[in-house]
Amino acid sequence: MSEPVIVDRGGFRLAARVCGASEGAPWIVLSNSLGASTLMWEPQMEWLGRRYRILAYDTRGHGASEAPPGPYSFADLTGDVLALMDHFRIDRAALMGLSLGGMTALGLAIHHPRRFERVVCCDARADGPEPFVRSWDERLAAIAAGGLDAIVDGTLERWFVARYHKANPEQIARFRAMFLATSPVGFAGCAEALKRLDYLKDLPRIRIPVLYVVGEKDQGAPPEAMRAMAAATPGAHLVQIPDAAHLPNVDNSFAFHAAVAPFLGLS
Repeated sequence: MSEPVIVDRGGFRLAARVCGASEGAPWIVLSNSLGASTLMWEPQMEWLGRRYRILAYDTRGHGASEAPPGPYSFADLTGDVLALMDHFRIDRAALMGLSLGGMTALGLAIHHPRRFERVVCCDARADGPEPFVRSWDERLAAIAAGGLDAIVDGTLERWFVARYHKANPEQIARFRAMFLATSPVGFAGCAEALKRLDYLKDLPRIRIPVLYVVGEKDQGAPPEAMRAMAAATPGAHLVQIPDAAHLPNVDNSFAFHAAVAPFLGLS
């Protein structure tokens, strides 16, 4: 993956990477999960780069991006994407996001449709019911007491199916290190945005093509919730990835690529 380009956001800096097809190719923007970074998209880089010029960025407080004081809102997170697109002179792009990145993608599809040709929303929610909010309060309390170490094991269990854990210990170690490198300030700031998630009522307004993707064993963004999101979004479809959990692009990348390829014009 290319070295990051550091972009000033006024008070903090974001790290972004540009790679893939040569200039003149269509763009795709990649938005990462909470507690991850652009490295989570490594299985997709060569594949996407066959057609697309890729802008992958570390969400504020993640990877090499700095963490301004929180809490954050989805207006902040979507604003970061638009600022990066403006910096790289990208008028319009495809967009793929997972979990927090998928929710960010929904906000952009709802409020800034002119800037996006199509959206792949993976393993995300569109609202924050009380049990969901309570789960984040509990995780934030655990982080306040013991840092990100207090929740890393539970997070990795939710991210990947048992088969992937057993077969890929080195990759699990990399994702553990990625998670623990996240700024606690950035993590908490993004978690506060999740607690205020309220896009479900706006999904019928979306007028650009949307593909929803979910791992069949995802607990954080369960398939039944994403099925309801697809039903509420005009023209949208849901694809379920077998034998995959919260990061199906990693623990079943072959099936993930097969599901997403027709929508993105890839083979």
